[in-house]
Amino acid sequence: MSASRMLERLRAVDWDMRWDLAFERCGSRQVLMWEYLRRAAVWANACGAEEAWPFYDVTAYVDPGFTLPPAQAAGLEELQRTVVWGELRKTCAGAVRLAGLGERTPEVVAGLPDLYEPLVLFYERGGSFSRDCSGVFIDLVGVMCRPGKLAGYLGSRPVAVLDEAVLDALEGEGRVTYHQDEYGQGPLFRSRVLGDGVRAAEVLGPDLRWEPVDLPAGTAGLAAVDHLEAARRIGGMV
Repeated sequence: MSASRMLERLRAVDWDMRWDLAFERCGSRQVLMWEYLRRAAVWANACGAEEAWPFYDVTAYVDPGFTLPPAQAAGLEELQRTVVWGELRKTCAGAVRLAGLGERTPEVVAGLPDLYEPLVLFYERGGSFSRDCSGVFIDLVGVMCRPGKLAGYLGSRPVAVLDEAVLDALEGEGRVTYHQDEYGQGPLFRSRVLGDGVRAAEVLGPDLRWEPVDLPAGTAGLAAVDHLEAARRIGGMV
């Protein structure tokens, strides 16, 4: 992706926060943040940026002398004035500058995952994130996550397919749990507990749409699947 196109995408983000979208898309945003943290760990390990992880501009480590053309640099500066948090500004700069560096020297990004794409998708699906008062947890709106240690992400299996249909399939009102048989075969089920205590059981169809299903025996015979593994398995259906 070009630096100009990345600038366009980031300019279109509602940085003031679409709270309704952030809550509605909590499931996909949680997965996207985890996948960004994983990719950021891979890049940091590859280019000596461990101390800067997780929210950083990687081009400063890959090519310290890299600069954007004047028009793109001015556009990025204008964008950064609309973004409040320092970590958001760093990642916006990183996304635009790495896209520009990839245009100029494609071999620099060869063999490494598309670093900022999960985070840009996260922004596009509901706006920014923030930190809690302790600075330890990341507030994704609707869920808090603790980044943990960089080393914990190295070697983790990626959530490789992040297209819109997969991300939409991760959404659902209420507290969601996933189940499938222990071998990962057969349909993927989910249970949702709504605010009034009502439970909804659903099965994922081949069109990646959830349909009501009757599970009179609950989840007997099924193994619990965490939200990251559910995202991988949904992506495998594409």
